[in-house]
Amino acid sequence: MNHYTLLSRLFPTRPPATNPRRIVLIQPCCIGDVVAATALLKALRRGYPQAHITFAVGSWSKRAIESHSFLDAILDTGPAANPARSWSGMRRLVGQLRAGHFDLAVSLMRSPLMSLAVALSRIPHRVGLDSAGRGFGYTVRVAIDPEAVRNEAEIYLDAARALGLDTSDCFINAPAREEDLVSVQARLFLRQLPTPYVVVNPTGGSNPGMTMVSKRWPPENFAALIEQISDATDRQVILIGGPDDGEIVAAVQAALKQPVPALVGELTFGELAALAQLSDGYIGNDTGLTQLAAAVGARTVAIFGPSDPARYAPFTPNALALWQPRTLPGGGVAAGVPIDWNWARDGIGVAEVVARTLDFWQLR
Repeated sequence: MNHYTLLSRLFPTRPPATNPRRIVLIQPCCIGDVVAATALLKALRRGYPQAHITFAVGSWSKRAIESHSFLDAILDTGPAANPARSWSGMRRLVGQLRAGHFDLAVSLMRSPLMSLAVALSRIPHRVGLDSAGRGFGYTVRVAIDPEAVRNEAEIYLDAARALGLDTSDCFINAPAREEDLVSVQARLFLRQLPTPYVVVNPTGGSNPGMTMVSKRWPPENFAALIEQISDATDRQVILIGGPDDGEIVAAVQAALKQPVPALVGELTFGELAALAQLSDGYIGNDTGLTQLAAAVGARTVAIFGPSDPARYAPFTPNALALWQPRTLPGGGVAAGVPIDWNWARDGIGVAEVVARTLDFWQLR
């Protein structure tokens, strides 16, 4: 008998709520995980159309969800990937949850500390993922096998199933705001960037929860991809990056025979989503913005390497995950990167990415 089993006796289970009025969905980090949770958010909104739904999310990741039409409120849990990890963070989070007067919490973190925080919040109905007993504080414990290879969004939907909700047609979803669409169109006009266009994002691999820059396809590969797409289509290619991504984008530009337009640190996160939504196609690494591009409805191509698309590919029919299958550590990215990972030897090549991308975008 482990200590989680002992703790579970302090927090008995009970049948799920039948008609909750105030719901909090908890997933503080990170952007990709927050976007993956929108599939579950759809099931919650459809199942409880009159309920007030709050998303408890970290300061870094809330920009991916804060304007979602299925939400009534955002609860900012602060900068930490897991706000319950420190005593001060635990106390603050418990206070925030109590102040919300929620009658149903749905927690997607596989963390015993988060499980404890939600239990201490005194929310009467608490549904949460239970990996190896870590969900001892929940009244409905959704058993998760950490070794089973399943998409994260599909795992999150198990929480909806535990509530008896319909999960059919529940994919990731986060349409861009109208003001962001208008802003992007104005910026494209002012920059004299022609349409139609496709978006290439060579960045990613860094967030408050984890740094894994090895997930980035090499800059020279992106450069070769851009040149071949430009030769094969009449679409303008636009490179994008955040405020800290200038070096990555510059490395791609340096490998090009002719530079292409780049928007680096110029757009808000919402505008980047809008840029993807208005495009004829988006391609990028396994990163949060790639998840968001798929969620806004862009025809999204995600390049995978040391992370498994079976776990982390955008959960939507309008996304294509490209990967050269390799044996990776069990348990997903939390187990770390293979120490001998090498893109040239282990990763998918430029020719295959170009061919499959053009077919998926239907731009041949």
